[in-house]
Amino acid sequence: MTNEQLDRLSNEIIGLAIKIHKQLGPGFVEKIYERAFAYELKKQGINFIQQKVIRVKYGELELGDQRVDFLTEDEIIVEMKSVSQIIELHSDQMISYLKTSGKRLGLILNFGRKKLEIKRLVNRF
Repeated sequence: MTNEQLDRLSNEIIGLAIKIHKQLGPGFVEKIYERAFAYELKKQGINFIQQKVIRVKYGELELGDQRVDFLTEDEIIVEMKSVSQIIELHSDQMISYLKTSGKRLGLILNFGRKKLEIKRLVNRF
């Protein structure tokens, strides 16, 4: 996927999240937003895997699994939050997901505020 296509997909995903936040507002647990997000992705024909398992390796040793909320179009990792604010730990987790999966772009979407909080992280390899 080109950078332009990746940006277009990222903007579409953010637009869906904004739509959900405008309708539902803050205050729900993450699962509620995840269900609404999956519904909107399906409606828009965006391919996704929910609760995608990513295997973590250290050299030849498999250390365990990580789960990401969504992998969209096999390109963008999306993590849903419903917290007071996105903190450094959330960003660090996303960077680990990007490194482990080899994906270039991750979005953290925080529905826990009056205005949707969005953090876009890029894996520079």
